[in-house]
Amino acid sequence: MIFRVLLFICAAQGFASPGFFDPWGKDEGLVKPPRKEEVHLGLASKIANAIICFHQDIISPVDGPRSHYRPTSSRYMQLAMQRYGFVKGYLMGCDRLLRENDEAWVYRKIEVDGKIFKYDPAKLDKYR
Repeated sequence: MIFRVLLFICAAQGFASPGFFDPWGKDEGLVKPPRKEEVHLGLASKIANAIICFHQDIISPVDGPRSHYRPTSSRYMQLAMQRYGFVKGYLMGCDRLLRENDEAWVYRKIEVDGKIFKYDPAKLDKYR
């Protein structure tokens, strides 16, 4: 009796060892992982980022939203400094602040919560 039970267990183990295989493979290889930008900020960029975060967290909620662009001018300067370094990002942000007005321009427009905003992301090819 014990011999039959052991034989059955060994036979079951022998047949179960390959396991289950997906006939067409897994789909996880088809989905690209999200792209993450590695951010290595220098000292000047860290200080400027802290000042911008202070403005976004403390001053802007009291003063109210005033930007006619998306992303906002402060976020634009943060992204530009992360992507292109402090000097070029600072100059791109200052240029953006000089263009901050409610005049109709050549920018693509998007609608957010029923309001029309100018869409101008921080891209390098505009400034070459």
